Amino acid sequence: MSGIMGTGLAAGINGTLAELLESDERVVLLGEDIGRLGGVFRVTRGLQERFGPERVRDAILAESAIVGQAIGMALAGLVPMCEIQFDGFSFPAANQLVTQAARIGQRWNGRDDLHLVVRIPSGGGTRAVEHHADSNEGVFAAVPGLRVAYPSTVEDHRDVLAEALALPGPVLVYEPIPLYWKRSRALPDAVAPRNRTSARVLRPGRDATLVTYGAMTRTALDAADALAESVDVEVLDLRWLSPLDEDGILASVRRTGRLVVAQESSPTHGVGAEVAALAAERAFDALRAPVRRLGAPHRPPPPADVEASIRIQRDDIVQTIQEVMA
Repeated sequence: MSGIMGTGLAAGINGTLAELLESDERVVLLGEDIGRLGGVFRVTRGLQERFGPERVRDAILAESAIVGQAIGMALAGLVPMCEIQFDGFSFPAANQLVTQAARIGQRWNGRDDLHLVVRIPSGGGTRAVEHHADSNEGVFAAVPGLRVAYPSTVEDHRDVLAEALALPGPVLVYEPIPLYWKRSRALPDAVAPRNRTSARVLRPGRDATLVTYGAMTRTALDAADALAESVDVEVLDLRWLSPLDEDGILASVRRTGRLVVAQESSPTHGVGAEVAALAAERAFDALRAPVRRLGAPHRPPPPADVEASIRIQRDDIVQTIQEVMA
């Protein structure tokens, strides 16, 4: 599958949103400054000029109002796609997401298909002040009724939105900020995912499984390449955090016998913990070494000047894989 990571994520998302607006008149975008400004990261640049202010709506500075309005739109038959400017600002909308959007389908016996997408730029890299470098995906992935995706490529982001439109229920789509403008090499040997919600094998291997997602995928691939002469590392990009591709993870762990999980956020009570527990419960007999998890310390993100000190680097992953191979 060539070109999997060959396009900047921001431009690719812009193109996907334009296609959806063009093909489905029910699609409406809304968020703070997404219209005239094109969003804080310019992901929606030019879309209001092309499709008008009724389809690409600038919202007030209130995340609870943005998501609350979107829920109403979805109940009325529209397909709203919200943007939260930064992950750290998602919590004001938690009540609407957790107590309303996640439960409406069950509350009304499935009679209403709540097609709702909430896009959330996530992670560090902007060198901004507090609340601008959070990675809170694990919080909402734990909520029943919410589907959570964290794609790392343009193609996977397009698949995520297609899945969100195909099935009912709210979907939170986390977007790795560091990948908005970066391009990287194509991966011609990547294994295509089994379906839209399954994990993707970015690099097949036989000695150890490295599970990751989001911006950490590039770091994980660099670590696997650095170890290539001594360790054959299989890199698995989760893409979806809820539902989690349990079968794909277990199949990889059973092939390699070793598991390392690397994520940008803290692994405590998060996605890494869930993946580790899955392997321990259902593939323990295949493990040749203890499962290892890598992530940021379990504390609020520090000021921008020292942000890099808590981020997992390539050499951290290399050292950990060498340890599980010893």
